[in-house]
Amino acid sequence: MTVLTRRTVLQGLAVTAAGCASTRPLVAPRSGPSLPLGAQLGDVRTGAVSVWGKAERASRLVVEWSEDSRFARGVHRVEGGRLTAETDFTGVVDLTGLPPGRQLFVRVLAEEGGATGEAWTGRFLSASDTARDLSFAWSADVCGQGWGINREWGGYRGFAALRALKPDFFLHVGDVIYADNPLLPEVTLPDGRVWRNVVTPAKSKVAETLEELRGNFAYNFLDESLRAFAREVPIAYQWDDHEVRNNWYPGRSMAEDPRYTRVSDDGVLGAWARQAFFEYSPVGGAARAEGRIHRQLSQGPLLDVFIPDVRAFRGPNTLNRQTKQGPETAFLGRAQLDGLKQALASSRATWKVIATSMPLGLVVPAEKTPDGPLMEAWANGPGAPMGRELELAELLSFLKERRVRNVVFLTADVHYPAMHHFHPDRARFRDFDPFWEFVAGPLNAGTFGPSPLDETFGPEVKWQKPATVMNAAPWEGQQYFGSVRIQGASGVMTVAIHDLTGKALHQVELEPSR
Repeated sequence: MTVLTRRTVLQGLAVTAAGCASTRPLVAPRSGPSLPLGAQLGDVRTGAVSVWGKAERASRLVVEWSEDSRFARGVHRVEGGRLTAETDFTGVVDLTGLPPGRQLFVRVLAEEGGATGEAWTGRFLSASDTARDLSFAWSADVCGQGWGINREWGGYRGFAALRALKPDFFLHVGDVIYADNPLLPEVTLPDGRVWRNVVTPAKSKVAETLEELRGNFAYNFLDESLRAFAREVPIAYQWDDHEVRNNWYPGRSMAEDPRYTRVSDDGVLGAWARQAFFEYSPVGGAARAEGRIHRQLSQGPLLDVFIPDVRAFRGPNTLNRQTKQGPETAFLGRAQLDGLKQALASSRATWKVIATSMPLGLVVPAEKTPDGPLMEAWANGPGAPMGRELELAELLSFLKERRVRNVVFLTADVHYPAMHHFHPDRARFRDFDPFWEFVAGPLNAGTFGPSPLDETFGPEVKWQKPATVMNAAPWEGQQYFGSVRIQGASGVMTVAIHDLTGKALHQVELEPSR
């Protein structure tokens, strides 16, 4: 068993610079506060990117950027706020006014009294203002079902495969952590093989305190592949239920889970989970300032990415069969739904990608009741739109009425990959234009599926690869991520699903409607 205390993690984690090391430190290295978990880039958008860092003690986050990898010329310095114990010594700096479509180099330091530790260095491609080729990837579900960092196997191999693909950015669409899934030092499989996890105190039990939730996020940075990936690819994070606990929604009772003995108020746990998410994620710009997870990341004339929050404003899990919208049918919630509709209608990008942590066309049951299963996602089974589906019907009808074209949904949550095409000719509800939903994941978690399709909006499985063994260990190879490439000249979008080797298992090409 590898047991790491929080202090050991913060003081002993060595981070190796990759590919863009500085040739001149700002001051003598290692004389000041360090960044033991490194740093990460996130929320790349037109003219801007966000940079996250965590120090081991009180200090100030300082970020430099340049088009020169040696930082010998054209260096821009941005000082962030104080890193204090109140935010677990984490912080985010927004870099704005960036030149479009350029490879930029970043240097991050924690500074106190003019002294700094060793700099963290990274690089990324800034968002373009012209129709150039672009690429990105998405997946979800890390450290779930008891499968943590197994260094003997190579850790989170999904991030190594993603890094080799060299996407411009990555969408992490939920279940960034599994706060309710503790790790055991060893898991013996039926064939006798032993999966060995790195285990920290925060990952040895369910997270019931702010400190334990923070420890779940910090745990992921013990993985070398993730740290290397974060040096080269900005990550845009979305949250889902396991950032709090399974099937979470605001106000859910904790009484049925005896593992939780230190906190009895679901509202307190949810608030702590949200705080830890913001402390450990490079959410930037107005979204961070306003404390919201839902946001839009514009990538130039070819692409706008919309990241909704499908947790904070939803109603409770019910049978999901209500015939009229109300508090119990909320999924995005009225204010967020109206904002998303208007943002989509205002977008002038060729493609509008909605990245959501829960699928549209798959039935995802939660708890069983004598009257039937409570529903976790939009879908509820055959028939006309009811319950949470009423919000989806409203959104799809709006897109058709306003002639908002080229909308694609990227989803996750069900722990197997799939490609679904929706068409009104197959649907019970027909007031919408045809569209695609692409499902990816898990990236390092158990495997499941397939889930049943809901016929309401006319989905058809064009391709899927459900689990051959339920909750298989990641080394069985059933871990997946998706990639998207958009050609600058034609606007053609190619969507592919990849395995842990990076091999594309299936792909489709989508012609944009003009």
